[in-house]
Amino acid sequence: MIRIKARAPTGRATVLPTVWGAVAVGYKFGCPLAQQNGLGARIVTSAVFFAVGTGLVLHVRRTLLRELRIARKVARTAQNVVLRPPPPRVDGIDIAAAQLSADRGASVGGDLYEALATEHGVRVVIGDVRGHGLAALGTVAALLGSFREAAHDEAGLDRVLRRLDRALARHLRERARAEHPAHGGPEPDTPVAEEFVTVLLLEIGPDGEVRALNCGHPWPYLLSGTTVGPLSHVDPLPPLGPFPLPAELTARSCGRLLPGESLVLFTDGAEEARDTRGRFFPLPKVLADAVRGQPVTPQSVLRTVFRALLDHTGGTPGDDVALLVLRNARGPGPRATATEPGARFTPRVKAEPLG
Repeated sequence: MIRIKARAPTGRATVLPTVWGAVAVGYKFGCPLAQQNGLGARIVTSAVFFAVGTGLVLHVRRTLLRELRIARKVARTAQNVVLRPPPPRVDGIDIAAAQLSADRGASVGGDLYEALATEHGVRVVIGDVRGHGLAALGTVAALLGSFREAAHDEAGLDRVLRRLDRALARHLRERARAEHPAHGGPEPDTPVAEEFVTVLLLEIGPDGEVRALNCGHPWPYLLSGTTVGPLSHVDPLPPLGPFPLPAELTARSCGRLLPGESLVLFTDGAEEARDTRGRFFPLPKVLADAVRGQPVTPQSVLRTVFRALLDHTGGTPGDDVALLVLRNARGPGPRATATEPGARFTPRVKAEPLG
């Protein structure tokens, strides 16, 4: 659990209130004018105490704003440590990622993502923790810490997912013990039962083959030339947390990511963002706009999507949004068909030529 501890007031911070208080007391009991009952004396007394009160209010306001800036700086630092920016290229895969918090003025959210080069291929995770803000950051840290170890240690994606599931269960038990009234006693029977996390695991092999395990997360979109289509139509597994993983767990083959093609991974805050008229954000259409210009880079896709998203929501999205764009920048290779019927790569949106 992440806590931000308030600092004790420093000597400098207490000097000004003391001075203002001394001025008020000194005037009241040491100034002859304060003892008079005439109209002029009353006006002067009221002005003195009004000035003292105003000074104290402004001092408290400045102190609170300073503490707020410190708290936001701590939150940003914690977010950058936990959700560190991915490198621009991992084993021939160009990467760009960005996260937008629903909390106004904050950079802390409940979304997570990571991309690692391993001996098993490039392994990627993206997920969405229920809720947002500092309360969700502890869960994000637990899952990312587990993924960063399991992605290198485990040969199969199924074992990586089981490690994430165990890490989440352990984190929820520890949090439940900390929040339970009988702190330090036996474990509660249902630790934070309403918590869940959607998770998508991807593995991109040296030949571009994409394998996936999906627990309640939106499927990515494939950008191939000027077309935009879903990576898969298969129903995902339930999110992690409420239900146990099935005994038989096999990563699904989703075809190959060919040189020049891109995958856009996102959290549901992108597709579920609404404008003032209640209309959902048209992510496939915006992605189609992004691939009209050439060359298409992960950074250009991110800029196009976030610019359109902020314009659609008026700058205030209702949920955290994370995007992770992966582009195969490796050398050309032979085209292969998908092993999953219907998964590869029926275009939903085709970008119209300009003009």
